[in-house]
Amino acid sequence: MKYIIYLILFSFSFSFCQENEIEKKYFKEIKAVLKNKKVKKSFEYIIQQEPFTYENLIKLTEIEAPPFKEQNRAITFKNMIEEIGIDSVWIDLEGNVNGLLKGQEGTRTVGIDAHLDTVFPEGTDVKVRIKNDTLYAPGIADDSRGLSMLLTILKTIRNNDIALRDNLLFIGSVGEEGLGDLRGVKHLFRKGASKIDSWISIDGGSIGRVNNKGLGSYRYRVTFMGPGGHSWGSFGLVNPHHALGKAIQLFVNSADNYTSIGPKTSYNIGIIKGGTSINSIPFESIMEVDIRSVDPNRLDEMEKILENSVKEALDDQNSRKRMGGNLTYVIDKIGNRPSGELSPSLPLVQRAMAVTKHFGVTPRLTRGSTNSNIPISLGIPSVTIGRGGKGGNVHSLAEWWYNDRGYRSIQLSLLLVLMEAGFLETK
Repeated sequence: MKYIIYLILFSFSFSFCQENEIEKKYFKEIKAVLKNKKVKKSFEYIIQQEPFTYENLIKLTEIEAPPFKEQNRAITFKNMIEEIGIDSVWIDLEGNVNGLLKGQEGTRTVGIDAHLDTVFPEGTDVKVRIKNDTLYAPGIADDSRGLSMLLTILKTIRNNDIALRDNLLFIGSVGEEGLGDLRGVKHLFRKGASKIDSWISIDGGSIGRVNNKGLGSYRYRVTFMGPGGHSWGSFGLVNPHHALGKAIQLFVNSADNYTSIGPKTSYNIGIIKGGTSINSIPFESIMEVDIRSVDPNRLDEMEKILENSVKEALDDQNSRKRMGGNLTYVIDKIGNRPSGELSPSLPLVQRAMAVTKHFGVTPRLTRGSTNSNIPISLGIPSVTIGRGGKGGNVHSLAEWWYNDRGYRSIQLSLLLVLMEAGFLETK
C-alpha cells in the first residue's frame, strides 16, 4: 500500500515538474533585457510612481462600472491614457478602450488587458474607504487594480524612452463579468478584426498565477409561462413554479450522476424568480443556470440534460391541469464562454513562468474563466497574470486590496511585455 502511495505521489510530482519546466533560454532572455540601463531605470521608476498608481486606483474605483454600463469609466480611462501620451486611443463599438503604442517594426501586435466592468449594480456605493493602509471598495481588486497597472506600465515605457519591436495595444475591456459574457474580447477577436498576435490579461490573484487554460461555461435562463390566476378561484391551472421545482429536481438528479465521473464539470442554479403574491398562481417562473467544464463536449451533454429535464417537467405539469391552457417554456442561452488549453511550452507561457520565477515565486499554471478564454480557444498565445499585492472578499461589498509590494507585479508585467513585444535597446 505504501509503495502505491509513493508511486502516486512520484507520478504527480513528475507531472507537475514537467508542466512547470522552464527552458533555460528564457532566463537568458531575462538576463539580457535586465542588463539594459533603461530597463533598470524603468524598474526604479515604477517604484517612484507608486503614488501615481495609488491615485489612479482610487479614481477609477470610484467611477461606477456596472455590467453593460461601463461608459463613464471607459471615458475617464481613455482620457488618462491620452494624458500620458500614446500614438492613438479610441473607444470601439462594443465599448472597449483601445490605446495603440506603435512598434518599430509593427508587424505583430501584443495586447495587454484589464477589464473595466464590475459585478455590482448601478447605485452601489463605490467610495473607497482606507483603514490601516487597506483599501476597501467594491471592485478595488477586480479589476480597478489591473487598470491602474496598465496606466503605470504605459507611463513607464513612454517616460523611459523604451522602444518595442511590436505594436502594444493597451485595452480596458467591457463585459468580463457575469452576463457580459466576454463581449468586449469577443469583439476584439471577431472575424475581420485587426489581428492581435498574443494576449496578456491582468485580472485578480497574486504574483505566481499564470492562467493558460480557459474554463468554459454555458449559461441559461429558463422561463416557464402560464395564464396565472387566483390560488383558490383558478385552482387547477398549470403552475409555472411547480414545473420549475420539478425541473430542478430532475436536472440536479441527472446532472449529479453525470458529473460524478469524467473531466470536472459543475452546475449551479444561481437565481430563481417569479410570482406576484402568496395567493396567486404565477404567470411565469424563471431560473438561471451556470454550467462549467474543462471539456467543451461535456458542456453540450449538460445542455441536453437541462433541456430534457425542462421538457419532462413541462409534460408532468401539463398532465396535472384541470382547467385552462397548457404551460409553455423558453430556454435562452445567455452565456457561452469557450474552453481551451495552451501548451506550457509556448513562448508566452514560458516567459510568464520565467519572469514569475525571476521574482522569487513558483509559477502556478491555472485554469480560469477570464478574458483570456477567447484567445485561448482560438489557439492564440494568451495568459492571465495576477495584479499583485494582497486582496480579498472579491465580488462583495467588503472587497479589499492592500499594497504589499504591489510595484513588483507592475515590474513583472513590464518585463513580460518587453520580452513578448521585443525590447529594442535604441530607437
